[in-house]
Amino acid sequence: MGFRNFLSSFCFAFAWSMLIAHTHQLQSSQTQVLLQLRKQLEYPPQLEIWNVHGVDFCSLPPSPTVNTTCENNFITELKLAGNKVLKGGYFEGFAVPNKSLSQNFSMDSFVSTLARLTSLKVVHLVSLGMWGPLPDKIHRLSSLEHLDFSSNFLYGSVPPRISAMVRLQTLVLDDNFFNGTVPNWFDALQNLTVLSLRNNRLGGEFPSSVNSVNTLSEVILSGNEIDGKLPDLSGLRNLHVLNLSGNKLSSSLPALPKGLVMAFLNKNSFSGQVPEEYSQLNHLQYLDVSYNTLTGVPPSGLFSLPNISYLSFASNMLSGSLPHDVDCSSKLGFVDLSNNRLRGSLPTCLNSKSGELIVHSGGNCLSVNSQHQHAQSYCLEIREAKKSGSGGKNVGVTVGVIGGGVVALVVLASAFLILVKRYCSRGMSEQHLLHKPGLDNSDAIFSSEILMSARFISEAAKINAQSLPPCRSFSFEELKVASNNFSETSLLGEGSYGKLYRGRLDNGMQIAIRCLPSKKYSIRNLRLRLDLLAKLRHPHLVCLLGHCIDGGVRHDPRIDKVFLIFEYVPDGNFQALLSGNNPAKVLSWSKRLAALIGVARAVHFLHTGIIPGFFNNRLKTNNILLNEHGMAKLSDYGLSVISGKIDKDEQIIPISVKGEFSRMMPIALDSSYWSLSLDLQ
Repeated sequence: MGFRNFLSSFCFAFAWSMLIAHTHQLQSSQTQVLLQLRKQLEYPPQLEIWNVHGVDFCSLPPSPTVNTTCENNFITELKLAGNKVLKGGYFEGFAVPNKSLSQNFSMDSFVSTLARLTSLKVVHLVSLGMWGPLPDKIHRLSSLEHLDFSSNFLYGSVPPRISAMVRLQTLVLDDNFFNGTVPNWFDALQNLTVLSLRNNRLGGEFPSSVNSVNTLSEVILSGNEIDGKLPDLSGLRNLHVLNLSGNKLSSSLPALPKGLVMAFLNKNSFSGQVPEEYSQLNHLQYLDVSYNTLTGVPPSGLFSLPNISYLSFASNMLSGSLPHDVDCSSKLGFVDLSNNRLRGSLPTCLNSKSGELIVHSGGNCLSVNSQHQHAQSYCLEIREAKKSGSGGKNVGVTVGVIGGGVVALVVLASAFLILVKRYCSRGMSEQHLLHKPGLDNSDAIFSSEILMSARFISEAAKINAQSLPPCRSFSFEELKVASNNFSETSLLGEGSYGKLYRGRLDNGMQIAIRCLPSKKYSIRNLRLRLDLLAKLRHPHLVCLLGHCIDGGVRHDPRIDKVFLIFEYVPDGNFQALLSGNNPAKVLSWSKRLAALIGVARAVHFLHTGIIPGFFNNRLKTNNILLNEHGMAKLSDYGLSVISGKIDKDEQIIPISVKGEFSRMMPIALDSSYWSLSLDLQ
């Protein structure tokens, strides 16, 4: 009987403990915090279930949009997800919520409320429309191990106090608008395994502190503005995924850890050759180094790596011939060698028409018939250019040093006088940041001394260089061929600065050709102005690729035919997209916001990237173009410098480019007036 009583008591106690374990009842303070968070998020529909009287938050079944987990009557996990729009391909998508929260939302108050859940280990608040700077007080969540605030509208700097959250294993702030310098305090997070800050506006050099975090398995910093040199990363022995695509990195390719599985280094400015050591990365499955300035021939060992399935070397400056005896891995399914300067024939394993291997090799000088190839002379140009360039290098350096020393004092004095006159006359008001029609006089401002001196371009060439060909002179015949003899079918439009045609060069690149109205231009003065305009390179400007200033008349000292060649931006202008006439291209609020930020960056560059700045920039909605990636680019800027025209009847979009984001930031963006206060420093 004693044993039976003991067994009965034990079973009752066990059943009661299990009942308690499965019916966690949150402390009332925790419940109140959750309801307050729901209110601050403006009652999203996915949280309607929290509105049921007496609901047990800890027993709610998990869903893709809402999940709460409890331990000892405290919330330990909070996962909320809203609706979002996904764009882009593998590891390069851009996810944004459909809309932001109202002007009443305060990120500072929200984090203060969230920090009252002191036992939180996991916080995933994705695509909820939250906006504002992420406050430093986020570090109050000292128990946090996983933090994900991706796909919102957060901006400003990444809070330095996150470095005090030493238990963090995952830090994900993707698809926001964080700006400033990429943080360099990651060495304080010695438990970090996933670091993902992709698709923001972070600049500066690659954070060297990453090399001290041996636990990292994923580093994803793609879609930012990180520049400079990439350090040796071979010490990160646990790193499996490295994604740095879409930045401005300009060093040679770095040494990589032997355990790496995926490497995305495309869309940067990496130079030099693909390291032979990459042939020893036996775990590597995916390597993308496309859209850089790499030279030489890829190591043949890359094609035979035991696990390799994807290789892309497209749109570089690779030259020479691939070996015939290259072995291809049985897992290799895709190889892209297109748009380089490779010669000879493809290796047998890449030229086979059997199997499932896809090979792109167009745009080279290869002896294959299946895809477009250039003439052999095209692929020899780069070699001849290197030879001629090395011969004149010493002379150029000597002339540059002597000329720079002689001209520097004269130019600096002239610039100082111009700046004093310009800025003192305007005072310290905001007018010097916003264009006022009729104030500019291009001929007076851009004197010959200013136009001749590249020293008055701020570090634009270094910090804003793009993967665009250098500006060059085009022949009139070349433009006729590109535009089908300036046919009506190639006409894009006509305005006060002449007709605009669409064209295609021999290498397949699409261009826009501006035919300036007839006017007698002085050749010397015009060349100086064109040279100045060509130096303005920025991701959010439609950049000048070249010019034709003879129009077929070669001996007349004054020219009346001038053609400007710009990069072609395919997705139309902002005014047309705002009208909503094409339902397939309706711009969401987030896309409008991203376009506005891009234009603000372009204006800031035009105002500060050259002395004196470009203040007459035709800032209208139909001069803001969007490329295939949804990036806004300002067109027709600085044309008054070439033509001397000053428009007096244009609708101007006021944009302030100083200070910080104001609380009025999340406003509806329409076609008439925008207002934004943005810190671009």
